[in-house]
Amino acid sequence: MTDVDIAVIGGGIIGALVAREITTRAPRSRVTVIDRDVVASGATRRSAGLHFPRGATPRVRDMAGRSQTFYEELLGGEPALPIHPLALHVLSSDAAAVERDYLGGAGLVPTRSVPGGLVTAPEGTSLWTGRGCQYADVGALTEALTLRLRPRVAFREGTAVTAVEPGPSAVTLRLSTGETLTAAKAVLAPGPWIADPAWRSLVEPLGARVKKIVALHVDKAPQAHDGAVVFEDHDAFLLPLHHRGHWLFSFTSPEWDVKPDEITAGLSAADLAQAHAVLAHYAPDLSAHATSGRVFCDAYSPAREPLVRALDDGARVVFAGAANGSGYRLAPAIAAEAADLLRIRTAQRNPA
Repeated sequence: MTDVDIAVIGGGIIGALVAREITTRAPRSRVTVIDRDVVASGATRRSAGLHFPRGATPRVRDMAGRSQTFYEELLGGEPALPIHPLALHVLSSDAAAVERDYLGGAGLVPTRSVPGGLVTAPEGTSLWTGRGCQYADVGALTEALTLRLRPRVAFREGTAVTAVEPGPSAVTLRLSTGETLTAAKAVLAPGPWIADPAWRSLVEPLGARVKKIVALHVDKAPQAHDGAVVFEDHDAFLLPLHHRGHWLFSFTSPEWDVKPDEITAGLSAADLAQAHAVLAHYAPDLSAHATSGRVFCDAYSPAREPLVRALDDGARVVFAGAANGSGYRLAPAIAAEAADLLRIRTAQRNPA
């Protein structure tokens, strides 16, 4: 007999929702979540937390729709959770791509300007306004979710997994504490720590890579009516963080193969120059207010879709992640796919 039924390695938003999905489907499952730090650390703590109803592929569009429904129902049941609905504004020079990639429920309609006047549409760019957008304090949300999970899920924090050894009847996990934990199955949700020696050989065949993610904090208070603005042509967005009192500007960094344990040294001159070049294209008045920010990274898949895959022949170890910077946005659908792959069947639904 194993120590637990399911071990979830990684206590970020994806790991938390995997544990929630498993215990909702199978309330009697013995589930343990293991994290080298405290839960909600790592990429989860640094996430922008933006959800908008878009996907570049049919699978991602389906995942975005399922995740949106999940978050709407979660917030409807607990309005105090740190999830904040927003208006959505989209700028793009490719109307056909916008029509293809955004879900029908977004209700995008052409408009002439973004309220507040901070953003202008460059010549040749069209503007749409829609719905289905929200952002979350992902760290606080993950902590709230784990608080509700603790009566039925065991959490091992500050405990590193040093080896993952799938076998014919169980998965053996070696822990930094010197202990050994056996599980019938395991879910690996490591965020950007895909090259950790404990599971590197299992994950390498997936072809995932780690890319730097940079977002500037724009020191200007958003107004109550301000919404998120997505700049499709530059793969960037401007997000009003009402709960923090400033804007966040996220853009695409070109730096690949960074290491999560070495990436927290702060913004570089190149980061600022790249961000200001894009921001000045749409909101030049904000550039002078953008001098600080956050720097981290995420795992990206070759096809730019999240990876939910079995890592061994017996499908005892399942990888869930490589969400390409959209871990929060797609986490509910990733968790559901992982539970499906584990063959966790739905029993009577339990409230969270």
